[in-house]
Amino acid sequence: MAEIEAKPVAAPVPEAWRKTEVARDPQRLHPMNFIDAIFTDQSEIHGDRSFGDDAAMFTGMARFNGDEVLVVCNRKGRNVKERMQYRFGSPEPEGYRKALRAMKIAEKFGKPVFSFLDLAGAYPGLGAEERGQGEAIARNLIEMSRLRVPTITVITGEGGSGGALALAVADRVLMLENAIYSVISPEGCASIMWKDASKRQQAAEALKYTAPDVSRLGCVDGVIAEPAGGAQANQDEAIALVREALEKNYAELRSQSVDELLAARYNKFRNIAAFYATA
Repeated sequence: MAEIEAKPVAAPVPEAWRKTEVARDPQRLHPMNFIDAIFTDQSEIHGDRSFGDDAAMFTGMARFNGDEVLVVCNRKGRNVKERMQYRFGSPEPEGYRKALRAMKIAEKFGKPVFSFLDLAGAYPGLGAEERGQGEAIARNLIEMSRLRVPTITVITGEGGSGGALALAVADRVLMLENAIYSVISPEGCASIMWKDASKRQQAAEALKYTAPDVSRLGCVDGVIAEPAGGAQANQDEAIALVREALEKNYAELRSQSVDELLAARYNKFRNIAAFYATA
């Protein structure tokens, strides 16, 4: 009898990588989908008053349950033309400067700021670096940390590197259940650590960037549940869950004074991922 050759058993997909694939699903709701569904009376703000208007970054005044607020998000695009125009959701320096200009306008008139993120990182092109990508991101970190209005961020898909953090120094940072939030993509991490981008699943596990992981580290203030199969499986339910989380957190922030907001914001970011040895 001929000997039957045993086929190798495929290794199970790590949970972190499974969530990564859900977060990157082409049918997943984009930040702009949440803004269009939850906020009304939008009036877009254009330009950074320095170089140009980055279409990959949306900023505008809107209403949330009747209150005037500022909304900020990165655009990703659904078709090839839009994705090229928005550089697959990666803003350039003028996008971050436009966002900051809009946030300072909101601060001047006492309007809360809501930001939504699904970006793997800021655009790494030569022109972006020549125009001060790093400085633009750093400036946003500084200014967001001391905005004298309530700020809420929702990470809906990928939250990657300083490009995401530049819009996420907020009083409340919320994260969808299947979103990821990390200093680097798993492919980038694998390329650096093992010189092999194919080890992305291993890197995903090591980075600890899923919602439960970053929540334990204190990097986010809340995790928003998703419908079974992810936000893309039941868009209406996903939007309703995000709306409910925003209403709850916004009501809590509105009850605090500006000084209380600033003190709590400072203490939160000062103590993220701090660990203390016990005797």
